[in-house]
Amino acid sequence: MGLSIDEQKAVEKFKAEVVEPSMTKLVILDFYADWCGPCKAIAPMLEKVAAEYADKGVVLKKIDVDQEKFIASQFQVQSIPTIYAMFQGQPVADLTQARSESQMKQTLDQILSQLPIQGGDGAGAEAQMAQQVEQYVAMGEQMLTEGDPARAAGVFAQVTEMAPDNAAAHAGLIRALTQADQVEEAKGVLAAVEANPALASDPLIENAKAALELAGNKVDDGELVALREKAQSDPADMDARLAYAEAAFAAGDRDAAADELLAMFEADREWNEGAAKAKLLDIFSAVGLEDPWVVATRRRLSKLLFG
Repeated sequence: MGLSIDEQKAVEKFKAEVVEPSMTKLVILDFYADWCGPCKAIAPMLEKVAAEYADKGVVLKKIDVDQEKFIASQFQVQSIPTIYAMFQGQPVADLTQARSESQMKQTLDQILSQLPIQGGDGAGAEAQMAQQVEQYVAMGEQMLTEGDPARAAGVFAQVTEMAPDNAAAHAGLIRALTQADQVEEAKGVLAAVEANPALASDPLIENAKAALELAGNKVDDGELVALREKAQSDPADMDARLAYAEAAFAAGDRDAAADELLAMFEADREWNEGAAKAKLLDIFSAVGLEDPWVVATRRRLSKLLFG
């Protein structure tokens, strides 16, 4: 990232003390200095409001601009006090002008009414967290369906930080990275997941692993053309046709892959113990069973199976 050791330490500290709490809480981020008179004047009000709003999911974090110059520069702090509301690692409001207790409370009430902030502790907070994780996983899956794996990977990565033991988020991240041609990154995530007994055997992880394995069949354009020509020149060579189907899918042409595998299944459904059907099912799992393309292709397979 081009950061010095001190800057890296500052970033890690900020992540632990501000970003991670902000994933479920609203963090009042107060940039101050010991020599700043207005900072000292407003501090008691901030502490009082934060304490009163603690049950609503509000916490106060203070950043000394003299001690944390790098962090202050990243927020482009020009004067102090500068006060932001942070949620999920991002500033969502500038609170600097809310100098009175009533102004601060009114502003916080408006923010809290619009964001899924977790207030309090216990089962209610856990349920809210679970619901939020589910919503983000669904958002990531929707992005994958819409053909935006890069954004989906960002969402899934965020969820894995919020819920490290959530199999759906890790599986989604592996699939998203794979679809974004970040295969080595996907392999790294899979390796970490497989080292976690709570996740390794989950069926969703197995599906993501299948997607990664299918991506490993990717070849360059020239090889893909050669595989297609070989498959088309001798339809009886089922091994050549299977190799082409695998390469086509890895290259992102899932229609060509499905067409080839369905044609193989129609020609000889028992070939190699049903390898064409098995490969189609692997592809379905890799893409996602709710994906519209998968639904349509499964319908085509069903017509061949049942007439």
